[in-house]
Amino acid sequence: MEAPARAGGGDVVPLPVRLVEALIFASPDPVPERAIADLLEAQGEIPAEVEDLAAYVRGVIEAVVALYAGRGVAPVLIAGGWQFRTVADLAPRLTKVLHRPRRLARATMETLAIVAYHQPCTRADIEEIRGVSLSQQVLDTLLEAALIVPRGRKEVPGRPILWGTSPDFLRHFGLRDLRDLPRREELLVDVPDNPGLRERPAPAPVDEAGPEGAVSDLSTP
Repeated sequence: MEAPARAGGGDVVPLPVRLVEALIFASPDPVPERAIADLLEAQGEIPAEVEDLAAYVRGVIEAVVALYAGRGVAPVLIAGGWQFRTVADLAPRLTKVLHRPRRLARATMETLAIVAYHQPCTRADIEEIRGVSLSQQVLDTLLEAALIVPRGRKEVPGRPILWGTSPDFLRHFGLRDLRDLPRREELLVDVPDNPGLRERPAPAPVDEAGPEGAVSDLSTP
């Protein structure tokens, strides 16, 4: 018979907690609470006396989070779901040993910031805010990096495409939802690793005089 799993302090870890931990670990994408509830229900791990399923699920998730207190990784709420991430205080210690994706060009980062803060917006909207024309390469870069997606068409002559940020945008920048957007100058400038992007010539790097991984100035030219 398999021995009960125990936490680092010797306490037995309940099976629902272990199931949720395994689900979050195994999933390549953030796991929403609905999926966690479905798993626990399917496995018969919802006690009969539970009246508030959402509260029970949150309690199980909180127990998983508590298991990783003080560890190198922890489950965090990202893009509407739970995912294991490296804890923030260790990030500076890993920058020299882990590959860092290349940086977005300044024009690309400015375009992404405009989309993030003014979505849904059209190409003309972006050009009006930046004060310069928007090249197709900038849009292609953001699309290939899966940072923006079409959000329908604006009901005006020509019906231009409306652009908005994608779920990958939230995951990449570690945001629970768009309400967690930082000030524009705090946005990171690393692009997700995409083989298609590596085939292009690397754009000129942005000014790195500011903090590591941050744009020093995102103001309109």
